[in-house]
Amino acid sequence: MKRRFFLGLAANYPGDEIFAHTFMVGRKEDLTDLKSFLLKRYGGEKAILTKNGRSALTLALQAYFEPGDQILVNGFTCYAVYEAVKAAKLEPVFVDISLNDLNFTTTTLGAAFETNSAIRDTTKETESTAEKTNPTTNMIKGIIIQNTLGNPVDIVAIEKFAAEHGLTIIEDLAHSAGVKYIDGREVGTVGAATVLSFGKEKSIDTVAGGALVLRQPCKNTIEAPNKLPRLRDHLRARLYPFFGLVCRKLTTIHLGGVLMKILLKIHLVERSADSKLDLKRRLSKFEAKRALMQIKGLSRAGEKPLRNFYLVHDRDKLLAELKEAGYYFDGFWYEKPVSPVRYYKKVHFPEKDCRNAVYAAEHIINIPKYYRKKNLEPAIKIIEKYLEEKA
Repeated sequence: MKRRFFLGLAANYPGDEIFAHTFMVGRKEDLTDLKSFLLKRYGGEKAILTKNGRSALTLALQAYFEPGDQILVNGFTCYAVYEAVKAAKLEPVFVDISLNDLNFTTTTLGAAFETNSAIRDTTKETESTAEKTNPTTNMIKGIIIQNTLGNPVDIVAIEKFAAEHGLTIIEDLAHSAGVKYIDGREVGTVGAATVLSFGKEKSIDTVAGGALVLRQPCKNTIEAPNKLPRLRDHLRARLYPFFGLVCRKLTTIHLGGVLMKILLKIHLVERSADSKLDLKRRLSKFEAKRALMQIKGLSRAGEKPLRNFYLVHDRDKLLAELKEAGYYFDGFWYEKPVSPVRYYKKVHFPEKDCRNAVYAAEHIINIPKYYRKKNLEPAIKIIEKYLEEKA
């Protein structure tokens, strides 16, 4: 029987991992232990555990910014980031990316900064000429670094850019927990705040949950979530790896996708992008225990990227050929500059200002890093036939 490979990490748990995840018993001490470890690893004054990553990011933004402030955001990202910015009553300024690593650069940051300044100057007719040309009138106050797919940004250059423009850095480790920047510092030890997501397919994958480490004194007071997770959310988090196993097995008779659609419809499975932002509820005790185990397992020597990406032509044809060979790699992060597609129109994304992000979304395919190299070699050979020269 042909072996099949899937992108989702939690959906690929081996049997013993599924059993451990489903029946793990968490204690109150696990919540405390996770917070203590996060503070030790990333440094800071306070650690907060949340329902999901977007809730953690919202709290981070509320802690350091005022309503109406603008935040520089990677132009190739997920809707959860946009949602968190808006929930904090801030405005996102999307920044174009480099096709080499899918991150913004100081060049694209500078372009976005100047464009925003120009727009602000022309809309403030009541300001004096001196005020119009004064860079302190710019409303951009911060920058979210996401290290896309685990590829680290040029932190030295970006940190210098932030200092020159008075920007507060927030580090989002959803893709990059355990990774090191080129100067040797670990991701999450640079900014004012460190945000982690424990959702499906993230660097730390407990299916759900998130955390925030406040590394520098806050501008505003925020309240840590203290309510227990909702029962249905708790059950979904526990059962997802099992459902993933069943769907994976049924794929051999072409019923895996059918079952997943049914599970989604009856809300026994939830798409990652649909996880509700909730600033009142924390992650569960068993998720805290799972997260701590995984974080402790991260190598301080530096983790590999979460996924390898390729820019290809004829992507639909490629995906069909990969599927025929047993590789189900069609969840490519991201099919739109801000994904998923069903939320894209809400974002009003500036496609003309972020042409590389648009190009990447139209041409990207990526493969996971948790399979052995020999298992991925046939897939890579297929992908190489479709490689697109980077624009």
